[in-house]
Amino acid sequence: MAEVATDQLTVWVDQDLCTGDGLCVQYAPEVFEFDVDGLAYVKGPDGELRQAPGDRVDVPAHLRLEVIDSARECPGECIHVVRDSDGVEIAGPDADD
Repeated sequence: MAEVATDQLTVWVDQDLCTGDGLCVQYAPEVFEFDVDGLAYVKGPDGELRQAPGDRVDVPAHLRLEVIDSARECPGECIHVVRDSDGVEIAGPDADD
């Protein structure tokens, strides 16, 4: 089922699967950033990296497509985009797309 454009989304990165390829940072640098370990992490609106495993951040409305594309094209299949209303993963390795 396609996501509704008004649904709030959250995103998180599984660093155990991250290949450090950097597509996500290229697509949405406001949401993803590399740490010194060479792996991608999500960052909040304050710009701080969320480094605890499974930490999620809200996807800004104007970056929805970029974040979804990041998850779909990630070679490590480590980016999870989840719809808040029902917890369904709409992009990433556990999505039904």
